[in-house]
Amino acid sequence: MADRKPQHIVIVGGGYVGLYSALRLQRTLRRELRDGSVRITLIDPQSYMTYQPFLPEAAAGNISPRHVVAPLRRVLPKVRILNGRVSKVHHEARTVTFEPPAGQSREIEYDVIVMAAGSISRTLPIPGLEDAAIGFKSVGEAIALRNRVLALLDRAESAEDEDVRRRALTFVVVGGGFAGIEALAELEDMTEDAIKYYPGIDKKDLRWVLIEASNRILPEVGPEMGEWTAEQLRERGIELKMETFLQSCEGGLVKTSDGDEFESATIVWTAGVKPSPIVNSTDLPLDERGRIKTTTRLTVAGVKGAFAAGDIAGVPDVTNPGQFCAPNAQHAVRQARVLGDNITAYLRGEELKDYRHKYVGSVAGLGLHRGVANVYGIKLRGLPAWFMHRTYHLSRVPTVNRKVRVVMDWTLSLFFKRETISLGEIEHPRDEFRAAAKSGLKR
Repeated sequence: MADRKPQHIVIVGGGYVGLYSALRLQRTLRRELRDGSVRITLIDPQSYMTYQPFLPEAAAGNISPRHVVAPLRRVLPKVRILNGRVSKVHHEARTVTFEPPAGQSREIEYDVIVMAAGSISRTLPIPGLEDAAIGFKSVGEAIALRNRVLALLDRAESAEDEDVRRRALTFVVVGGGFAGIEALAELEDMTEDAIKYYPGIDKKDLRWVLIEASNRILPEVGPEMGEWTAEQLRERGIELKMETFLQSCEGGLVKTSDGDEFESATIVWTAGVKPSPIVNSTDLPLDERGRIKTTTRLTVAGVKGAFAAGDIAGVPDVTNPGQFCAPNAQHAVRQARVLGDNITAYLRGEELKDYRHKYVGSVAGLGLHRGVANVYGIKLRGLPAWFMHRTYHLSRVPTVNRKVRVVMDWTLSLFFKRETISLGEIEHPRDEFRAAAKSGLKR
């Protein structure tokens, strides 16, 4: 028994499912990890997990970007963290192909695999989209967007050309779901604060445009709360283009299906997500939507030793027969706990449990002291909904360390104004050095 090869669990992805399932396994497999009969490896391109519901607040400067991420190595001391990507999963051979940032790719053997790679932005073949737009799924995108918006205020204040000013002060968000509405509302709120320091910019100079293909926004909070949110955004001067499509945005020239045409230096794409591309490089079964076909026990259908959850998985909703669990944090965090328990049960030869969770509702922030919520049928708006939004998501942030840091950020904002400085140069840190080097060559 002493020479028996340890059972190896490989987790592909370090997001909600990856982090929380690993946390659960650290606890439930404490004995096995201690005696070496089980080992766990987590693979992700990043060394941290991003708590995405706080990205809008990070973009608006309410929370430090470092406080919306959890360092995987610190949180998971009993798990080996490998940074890189998995390019292929060959489950029949029980191997994954791992590609580190530098060096040769290699095969990693496993006994149990957890597919938790999440999702990526779902884009469309719209002319100019790839070059002109930015997504809103990572902390890098959120902070780059913040820096861009503030830098454009600087540009507009310093320019006399009306076309330059108009382009700089026109901001477009495509997609009326949670990500789009919260990003739009928080950034608009931030610019309203920022222009107090720009004597040449009035609120009426700012143009915020939401483009949404359907006839409603925030469908997760219900039609009544969605309509109330739309009214609130319109009162704030935000233009809502409902039942409208983005047709092209080449060179920042936005053309919409309602015939409108205008220039914008900021186009944010939040129109849905799709499973990680890794699903197309596995021998695991997929459903009609391109997700890994998953059972109610979070096992991959028809195979042994494979589990999946979160955005990458098509998990049947046992509380709503015929439907699947929505791709959101509420399900992902809860699925991860059940998944961790089921892997433990699988290794010990015990019975696995079904994942069961009835969707309780949703909360959304709409800027400082403004929000909307529909939880257990209770509808809230304004300050109470904003408070519920912050309280709920604070309870879901991993680790006490991060919870305390977020609360400190919020507390400081009660007494001090948020910073409205663009640090866009951090995205191109060598530009100044290159310019200095070139000037030296000319001498």
